[in-house]
Amino acid sequence: MTTHHNHSHSDNPKANDPIPTLPLGTTGMDISRVGFGSWAVSGSNWTFGWGDTDDEESVAAIRHAVASGVNWIDTAAVYGLGHSEELVGRAIAGLPASERPYVFTKVGLVWDPADPTAAPRRIMKPESVRREVEDSLRRLGVEHIDLYQVHWPDTGESLEYVGQGSGAVSPNATPLEEYWQVMADLRAEGKVRAIGLSNHAPDLLDRAEKVAHVDAVQPPFSAINRSAADEIAWAAAHGTGVIVYSPLQSGLLTGTFSAERVANLPAGDWRTAHADFTTRLDANLRLAEALRPVAARHGATVAEVAIAWVLAWPGITGAIVGARRPAQVDGWTGAGALELTPADLDEIAAAITTSGAGTGPARP
Repeated sequence: MTTHHNHSHSDNPKANDPIPTLPLGTTGMDISRVGFGSWAVSGSNWTFGWGDTDDEESVAAIRHAVASGVNWIDTAAVYGLGHSEELVGRAIAGLPASERPYVFTKVGLVWDPADPTAAPRRIMKPESVRREVEDSLRRLGVEHIDLYQVHWPDTGESLEYVGQGSGAVSPNATPLEEYWQVMADLRAEGKVRAIGLSNHAPDLLDRAEKVAHVDAVQPPFSAINRSAADEIAWAAAHGTGVIVYSPLQSGLLTGTFSAERVANLPAGDWRTAHADFTTRLDANLRLAEALRPVAARHGATVAEVAIAWVLAWPGITGAIVGARRPAQVDGWTGAGALELTPADLDEIAAAITTSGAGTGPARP
């Protein structure tokens, strides 16, 4: 993949630096330290949408990220109920094979086409997984999926974003050992190159590892949400790659949010009902504000500092960052090459503590 690109349109000096890569566990894939997340380009006609989006701009944003040295895209079947995967397929279809990014997607959230606004259900039954992988391959227009990830543990219930862990398990849930074996079978058959678990706590990761090696995990992680430190440590001990999602806490750590902007989010945006944007908003904005001096010292954006903080954690391979327009990509690609000093990390730890934002360890 080429790393030299013309960024003359960007006012961000860091955007000119090549994005460093790291090996994703034992998969043989070297991935850029930032990847393109395509949840936010999924459109608004489903439960966890981000409001209206422009498909042409979304495709342009993906292509711009790839041209900037981002060499992987993370998506999921459920994002936009298939729409996000179709957009990723469109974006990569025009690229020569040598420039194609790795494509990572997820399985296990099944929706009702007759009722798109209903919450998707967590289903990992073997026949459902096999149907989903074929649907994803078709929408993405690829021969194989580079990393196939179980989106959430199968509880057999509707998905509610209630955080980590197994939650209540209903009688129609598929046991982890059973669904992880199906994932291992898909890897053996060559339909997928590597397999991963998203939102699975260490006790579940231990059970999975006994069945087949966990190539990668994908927990949420940011300076606000630091609760996945245990999963990251588990992965480091097992030769497992780690890609984290929401390093900017859904936009709160970009330095562009204010109480006024949150008040004006459209009704179709899931963030309007989330505690991070309501009861916890003041603490979160205080922390984002405290990143400004660090960003100024490095000639970086606040978003890049927030992502670089995540990437400073031992064991984290890469961070997933979203964008809906090409210009937004330029605000975070420099994070991969940004190295925070011990003094920066001390300053951020102090800000985390005094702001009262989130829970978990305050320093890598």
